[in-house]
Amino acid sequence: MKEFFISDLANYENQVITGFFAVASRYDRSKRDGARYFALTLTDRTGQIEARMWETAEAGEFASGDVVKVRGQVCRYKEFLQLNVEKIRRANPGEFDLGDYVPRTDRNIDELWAELNTYVESFTDPWLKALLRAFLDDPETAAALREAPAAKSMHHAWIGGLLEHIVSLLGIADLASKHYGVHRDLLLTGVVLHDIGKLQELRWGTSFEYSVEGQLLGHITIGISLIERKISAIPGFPPGLRMLVEHLVLSHHGKYEFGSPKLPMIPEAMLLHYLDDIDAKMQTFRSEFARHATAGRAPGEVTDWVRSLERPLLNTAPFLALDFLGLDEVQKVDQEPETELKEEAPNGGISVED
Repeated sequence: MKEFFISDLANYENQVITGFFAVASRYDRSKRDGARYFALTLTDRTGQIEARMWETAEAGEFASGDVVKVRGQVCRYKEFLQLNVEKIRRANPGEFDLGDYVPRTDRNIDELWAELNTYVESFTDPWLKALLRAFLDDPETAAALREAPAAKSMHHAWIGGLLEHIVSLLGIADLASKHYGVHRDLLLTGVVLHDIGKLQELRWGTSFEYSVEGQLLGHITIGISLIERKISAIPGFPPGLRMLVEHLVLSHHGKYEFGSPKLPMIPEAMLLHYLDDIDAKMQTFRSEFARHATAGRAPGEVTDWVRSLERPLLNTAPFLALDFLGLDEVQKVDQEPETELKEEAPNGGISVED
């Protein structure tokens, strides 16, 4: 059983721990004297941490994508937690459970899948229902959709992330369709299919990468191909309806510079673009606040610069909680002695075998 998760490491600052992590990236670099060192990014399902191994003599064979056993000291560099690695080797089969190293949705996949199918079964348009059933009843597509991340590193970048994103969008799109009086089934079809090309654009394992097809074509182009293939197998599918469905997918990024071949030109496409954008941004807020806490930063502080949103962020809940306590209470809490961590052996009680 995995003993240390990355989300726990703030509790072990300045201590030596031994544990298992996945290698998201490995770069062999040189110090000024020419000696080699490793710049690593280690991950598990709770987050990631930068790591450095300055003396590589104790390094076994390992590569990006491997699960490794590591001994190192949890420290802080420029206010961020970092792991200074003393010893590392590739983990042996049976020493780890892959589920501990791949970030995954907190939601129950079966419940998400049932919720998605409930929305589809509520459709009154038989053609759009038939199109979505062609995707959801395809065993290969269904298996991929239950696992796929929504992105390589941006919003919902975890196993089950795409399904979670779709179900989240279905909820707000259903409400928006009633509020604005648009074609509900058409909008919800766009929600389900707008990122369907990501099933082939992305590859997932201990890390998320782009496939060659994803690099060369992108998920919008791939998605249009998949939709046309399914529609061609539904005799009599209305050509005008096909065109509207494809327009939703082609325009859902909203702008040419964001990768959309067309701008949204129907109300359902405009709604899809903005709802997709706001769902992604709100998930970024949640992820950045979690990352902020994992890094050991104080609650109520502004986060570091978030590249995808081009700004730092503030979590209002802990900020207002501190404000409610009042300055005297906050200072009182700050002055209280820290609870001592349980003293452990220098190697955390676990050795790293060669």
